[in-house]
Amino acid sequence: MKNIVIIGCGSGIGLATTKELQHSHHVLGISRSKTSESEPLNIQFFEKNILQDNLDDIPFPDVLDGLVYAPGSINLKPFNRLTEEDFKNDFEINVLGAIKIIQKLLPNLKKSESASVVLFSSVAAKIGMPFHASIASSKAAIEGLTKSLAAEFAAQKIRINAIAPSLTDTKLAAQLLSSEERRETSAKRHPLQKIGNAEEIAKMVVFLLSDSSSWITGQIIGIDGGIGSLKI
Repeated sequence: MKNIVIIGCGSGIGLATTKELQHSHHVLGISRSKTSESEPLNIQFFEKNILQDNLDDIPFPDVLDGLVYAPGSINLKPFNRLTEEDFKNDFEINVLGAIKIIQKLLPNLKKSESASVVLFSSVAAKIGMPFHASIASSKAAIEGLTKSLAAEFAAQKIRINAIAPSLTDTKLAAQLLSSEERRETSAKRHPLQKIGNAEEIAKMVVFLLSDSSSWITGQIIGIDGGIGSLKI
């Protein structure tokens, strides 16, 4: 049974991953708010803001086998309407939060025989999309961080990978998928003619945390309905 820490376990992909892992591993979850799920999760849960709160009172496992950083943002605006604060806020949520928790738990990860860290990028970091300047900048930074840390910690058997989804049906994307017409239009932009769901992506997270992915590190894995690679 592995020790796994999931940041952002309260909703979306973080919650879907927590559900996948809760009965097979020891999971410690941190989120700004509790999940609205009717069934309580079988995890240690702490209601914290990763960017603002002190984490010293959390009993992190001494040996940590997996870390998932799932918080994110969708801030889509024309470039001339994006403020400096928009860029700062997206960078803090997507990048600085990940850096903070990785630095804090690095000693714990080093004690594992085979640790794995999973971060999240976006297809928008790979292909140019209008109105994505702020979020694409932050997610591109995550891809650079992923590769740099993967190289730095390879000798210590700590694997670092990132998943780069396209539009996924989560609470974060609710405004973009608020009507059947919007959902259909979004689906048609993808070669597979569908939008993603959190459960599909969670299964990739589980794989990257498992020993089955022990020869995979420094990778940006697109789960994007083909939009990042195909033109049809």
